[in-house]
Amino acid sequence: MKLGARILKTGIAITLALYAAILLEIPSPGLAGISAVFAIQPSVYRSYLTALEQLQANVIGALLAIAFALAFGNNPFVIGLTSVLIIALALKLRLENTIPIALVTVIAIMEYEGADFLDFALLRFVTIMFGILAASVVNLVFMPPKYETKLYHRMAANTEEILKWIRLNSRKASDFASLKADLDKMKEKMIKLNHLYLLYQEERSYTKKARYAKSRKLVLFRQMLATTSRALETLKLLHRLENELHRMPSAFQDHIQNELNSLVNYHEQMLLKFIGKVKTQHSSYMLNEVSICGQQLIQTFMSYQNNEDSEQYKTWLHLFPLVSSIIDYSEKVEHLDLLISSFYTYHNNPEDELHIQEKREDE
Repeated sequence: MKLGARILKTGIAITLALYAAILLEIPSPGLAGISAVFAIQPSVYRSYLTALEQLQANVIGALLAIAFALAFGNNPFVIGLTSVLIIALALKLRLENTIPIALVTVIAIMEYEGADFLDFALLRFVTIMFGILAASVVNLVFMPPKYETKLYHRMAANTEEILKWIRLNSRKASDFASLKADLDKMKEKMIKLNHLYLLYQEERSYTKKARYAKSRKLVLFRQMLATTSRALETLKLLHRLENELHRMPSAFQDHIQNELNSLVNYHEQMLLKFIGKVKTQHSSYMLNEVSICGQQLIQTFMSYQNNEDSEQYKTWLHLFPLVSSIIDYSEKVEHLDLLISSFYTYHNNPEDELHIQEKREDE
């Protein structure tokens, strides 16, 4: 069983919220623990936004709960009606993520039937806010997310899997059914990678130098994502057009294989160059190899343009997207190489350094 950072942070936030409520002798400390669960977020910036949104939602929920309880009582029908109004208002104010905690506030306040209702309502509101505050502290202090490390290692793992399949497919060694199943998994991983990139992009820097350094790193990671996405699109086309490719002359198939092999090797070199493990001269050699193979592929492909054989001409048309994708993939890897070289040549301040740690065995 693997325990992630968010799981541990949730446990710490609940513990902190409960202890704080118990030490301050606040009744029903469990409400603080419940609200802490809703406030845990994967990033510091999202934690800040969540705290603000939940504060607004709790104020609205508490005010409506008090008003409806004083005006109509606290029978289940009134509580249900108040909950409906809270949901509608939260949606109107674009606070839909805070609906669960706002409903907890409404129910926690409106269940009371005693005389000192206003004091009780205020106490319940404060108890719930304790949980939100505890979760915000945990998000800020305990195990802050290391997005650069996560992004690189997850991207490298997904890229290596894609490149492995490209090699196998170009050599006609891949199993059709296995590749089809893995393609769906790789698409899901790319969606998660893009989500992780957005979380990294959301994180705020508080000095001018740090903002400039962050913007340069964002450009690098965005290009890495774009390059990996294009590699995946190329693999999908190889998979879909496998039969058409096999009907082309062996010379053309050889050029496809040579260009893909060169591109895959070049892309792998960029993953290592990104973390400073490849010499600049070696990447220049790889670029020349990719360019030569690419030119040969285009020349051979265009030689079939005016082919008199109608069937082979149709096959040529069907393979147009594949060749286009390979060319685009080549350009993206080349641009990634240029960006990485520029980053290490012109931006060598301490603030610019990539904070990528070695991958642990349990990750």
